Amino acid sequence: MAYPTSVNNQITDAVTQSNVKIVGEAPAMAIASMYQTMAHSTGILFENSVSAQQQQNSLSQAATNQGVMQIYSVDTTAAAGASEKVAQTGVADNLTSLLTVLKSFSPQQSKGL
Repeated sequence: MAYPTSVNNQITDAVTQSNVKIVGEAPAMAIASMYQTMAHSTGILFENSVSAQQQQNSLSQAATNQGVMQIYSVDTTAAAGASEKVAQTGVADNLTSLLTVLKSFSPQQSKGL
């Protein structure tokens, strides 16, 4: 000690040693607290990821259900006509029918065709 005090030297040594112990352990405690916070944040991250995945699964099931309901609610002949329009599979048949009708109206020109 630098100057004499009225406190017993053993008491000042004990206080000094406990202060040194606290200061020495502070970085380890700070890092442990930081690791605990990071682990908690990672846990929350995975919880949110699982929740988002479950919600996406529910949405995809609902969309699939709506699509199947629409498919089953369409009339068969209307669906065939719509698919023919989309695929344009009836164009050749329509042209053949048109050619037949035109040939029936003008018999002389049909010989040249």
